[in-house]
Amino acid sequence: MKSVKRFCAILLLTCVPLVAPQLSRAGDSAPHAGRPKVVGYFPQWGVYGGYYVKNVVTSGSATRLTHLNYAFANVVNNACVSYDPLADYQLPLTADQTVDGEADSTAPGAFAGNFHQLQELKKRYPNLQVVISLGGGGADPNAFSSAALPANRQGFVKSCVDMFIRGNFAPGIQEPGIFDGIDVDWEFPATDADKTNFTALLKEFREQLDAARPNMTLSIAAPAGGWAYQFIELKKIQHSVTFLNLMNYDFDGPWNNATGLVAPLYQTWNDPDPSNNANAAVKAYLQMGVKSAKIVFGVPFYGYEWTDVPNVNHGLFQPGVPVGYGSGYSAIVPVEGQFSKYRDPITQAPWLYDGKNFWTYDDPVSLKFKMEYVRHQRLAGVMFWELSGDLPDGRLVKALAKGLQRKGDE
Repeated sequence: MKSVKRFCAILLLTCVPLVAPQLSRAGDSAPHAGRPKVVGYFPQWGVYGGYYVKNVVTSGSATRLTHLNYAFANVVNNACVSYDPLADYQLPLTADQTVDGEADSTAPGAFAGNFHQLQELKKRYPNLQVVISLGGGGADPNAFSSAALPANRQGFVKSCVDMFIRGNFAPGIQEPGIFDGIDVDWEFPATDADKTNFTALLKEFREQLDAARPNMTLSIAAPAGGWAYQFIELKKIQHSVTFLNLMNYDFDGPWNNATGLVAPLYQTWNDPDPSNNANAAVKAYLQMGVKSAKIVFGVPFYGYEWTDVPNVNHGLFQPGVPVGYGSGYSAIVPVEGQFSKYRDPITQAPWLYDGKNFWTYDDPVSLKFKMEYVRHQRLAGVMFWELSGDLPDGRLVKALAKGLQRKGDE
């Protein structure tokens, strides 16, 4: 399964409980511990395309999130570094782009950019956990392999804690307290050595985070495909992490010359692969010993398109030519009226088809159906990729939060 995060930069241009007793500080007494997790990724590059931290507030999403994962930081030479210092902490935003309505200072060396806006966001919503996500689909997996080696592991983790937890972002810029944890998005460990080193790396992260500040979040972006999770000691690592963000999406996409559903909950008719769905991934994790209270169920806020699709089965599971690398839900909604909309009766997944062109995505109906599953399976909550794909009114985030409500909470 490919991660959509491999395509995130292109999208901009074209359009992520029971705990071992000794680890009782692994986030279970943190803010929001008593309610389902709602974890949303925030795209670093959004600042260049008109999506700001401010939008998390104006959409109404800030009050519904428990965790905001900032995507991403990079791993270079066995150390954490910024992917983009300009976007992170240098770019001064104007008053209409900021959380507090005040323009950033334009003085040389002033603290600005997304990190300053996250700082302002936390002032307004102090219980919101802001987490730095390391890596992503565009990062070099070999960089993680090197950083996780015994000789490099401790120093690597220290560099991440120093930069993001202690706030030593650059010479002259020290702003601690913005980030409340670390999300490790290594896509993906691929050898037996990676497998054992990843377990040890997460243990090192847990220990150094606990030493810096109790109850900090430690999570991973967990793959839904067995070809990837075979190299992760899932049962062991759950004792180090607060939760695992299970990426239950990209089951079908533009790497295939045939249409399919991007994130089906169950196996549907005509899908020959019984493992090509979110339920199969969840069941596999449970069978490998991962506690349900450690699993955060991932959903997509984007979809994929094919063209030249024959008019058979309303275009589903038919040959087609992929178009681009996907678009956010906010770009799909305006074209829905140009298509006939269909819904799979087993998965409740929607798709669009006009006799030639085909879209697969999730909508509020399918997300509500998935949240019923999350509640019934007693999973930890929901994660989504990513915030800028939602509509300005936060429609998808609201659907997730409402779907997770128990009777009596509404």
